[in-house]
Amino acid sequence: MKLFVDTADLGEIEALVPLGIIDGVTTNPSLLAKVGNDPRGVLKRICELVKGPVSAEVVETDCDGMVREGRELAAIDSHIVVKVPFGKAGVQACHVLANEGVRVNVTLIFSASQALLAAKVGAAFVSPFVGRLDDIGTPGMDLIRTIVEIFENFEFSTEVLVASTRGPMHIIESARLGADVCTCPPKVIDALFNHPLTDIGLERFLADWAKAQQVVG
Repeated sequence: MKLFVDTADLGEIEALVPLGIIDGVTTNPSLLAKVGNDPRGVLKRICELVKGPVSAEVVETDCDGMVREGRELAAIDSHIVVKVPFGKAGVQACHVLANEGVRVNVTLIFSASQALLAAKVGAAFVSPFVGRLDDIGTPGMDLIRTIVEIFENFEFSTEVLVASTRGPMHIIESARLGADVCTCPPKVIDALFNHPLTDIGLERFLADWAKAQQVVG
């Protein structure tokens, strides 16, 4: 399963990329607004750092506007994936852009029917939001299980990109269910590294080594 980082902060991306675990980046207007500067310049720099899919979201709300803005975003770099919100306008825009060879990520997916429609019009990715479903008492991972099953039944090339992840278990469950991608905030990726038994084991190894050196000395 591919792992994307959900941020537009260049410092966070620069810290994670050398680890070799980051396959792409997802951004949205809110994340880009937080870092300020020129949004398209930031997107270009992210593409240079990651050299993998970088989702950049449109802010237009009608089909024609989404298509126009999507073309502009796609021209920034070959790694850009245009992100459009689900809805009739978004589905239509995805259909137009996909037919032009532009990769599209249809976001704000909350049902299997929405994912199916996005896949039918050629979306490269669909982004179901598991954390937000969990927040309203609907198991988000059940949606991932259903979407993966549907896509496998009909051999859609659309990748399931699990979004709104809140912790390591969302990532592990996504991998178990066969999702293609999981996108996570940097703090969630950091949490993947942590386990108290690893820390205890390392402390013991180092303490034993230090004792051995004292005996030798």
